Amino acid sequence: MVKTKYKMISSQTLTYSLRNLKQKKVRSFFTILSIFVGIATIFIFVSYGLGLYAYIDGLTEGSSADKVIIQPKGGPMAMFDSNVAFDNDDIKVIERVAGVYEVSGSYFQTVEVKAQDKRLYTLLISYDPDTPIVMESSNIGIGEGKELSGNKREVVAGYSYSVDGRIFPRAIKVNQDIELNGEDIKVVGFIEEVGSPPDDAQIYVANDYMDKLFPDENLSYTWMVAKVDMEDIDGVVERIEKALRNHRDLDEGKEDFSVESFNDMLEGFSSAVNIVIGFVVFIALISVLVSAVNTANTMITSVLERIKEIGVIKSIGARNSDILWIFLFESGFLGFVAGVVGVLLGWSLSSLGGIALDGLGYGFLAPSFPPSLFIGLIIFATLTGAISGVYPAMKASKINPVDALRYE
Repeated sequence: MVKTKYKMISSQTLTYSLRNLKQKKVRSFFTILSIFVGIATIFIFVSYGLGLYAYIDGLTEGSSADKVIIQPKGGPMAMFDSNVAFDNDDIKVIERVAGVYEVSGSYFQTVEVKAQDKRLYTLLISYDPDTPIVMESSNIGIGEGKELSGNKREVVAGYSYSVDGRIFPRAIKVNQDIELNGEDIKVVGFIEEVGSPPDDAQIYVANDYMDKLFPDENLSYTWMVAKVDMEDIDGVVERIEKALRNHRDLDEGKEDFSVESFNDMLEGFSSAVNIVIGFVVFIALISVLVSAVNTANTMITSVLERIKEIGVIKSIGARNSDILWIFLFESGFLGFVAGVVGVLLGWSLSSLGGIALDGLGYGFLAPSFPPSLFIGLIIFATLTGAISGVYPAMKASKINPVDALRYE
């Protein structure tokens, strides 16, 4: 008999709570609105962050794990505004370091590209086709056509050149000529899509042929890439630093270059992403906290408006725990609905943004939608709503039924 009575009261409690939320639908809507905006914001930024992490993981899991980058001090952007010059003597010094298997340098130059009565300027990158570790470090390969074969008059172009309207009105075809700095050169292949417009617009040429394209310039390697022993990668980095420091007659701490493993560079990028996403999520969490305070205020107002109702419910047998669960359910249910609406809105906006970015050539920025993101944010929103209703629920459960029935 006791169990039957408890089920009956629980069923009535549920019906009563839902009916009350429906009657106060305007207030309920604004309470839900204040929560789901924060949830949607968190969903959007976390989904894009997860997408970036997935992209970075794809790079680190590939053939870049055993690569070390030697470049001018200051990071990748310093390569384009630096007086630091690397040459074949530096290559030979690095080759003699214990734990180094292969070393190759790469020239970076700005080049004029012309085809179909249209011209543009882009980045021309060189590598040694016999030691293609520069390309391996980026985990990109040939998507169509073939690799470079030496100092012949040929190039490999970025993915965008093979797509109608992406760079030129009509796609460039394999074995078709394009004009580089006034010289007609055959395109023998296209790189796989990277997902970044600048990267997908780059052109690649053999090191030996770069010298022929820029005969009047004193070219120096923009960076060097070494394939090393993965088991002792930190030790190899230290030995390369020491060898280059001695070769270039530099004091320790006064180096004009940096030596980093490719994974260390990616981890640095991941750390920057963590900071940006963490800051935005923190702002969104403040919004959710404000929403929780708003929900608590709504529930307190609801308690004050329903004191006489609470007295009636208690007078016909409802216990303090029943009253407590009425208000906890209402606040938790508002949080649950806000969570569902928030993740659906966040998923919709993120998906549309991903489609737009992919159309613009920024496919690497595509968001990721693991089930845990949906489930976790819905649970978080539900708990936020329930926790914000704890104090009003406790206050309601302690109301004296006699005083409540006399309340005006």
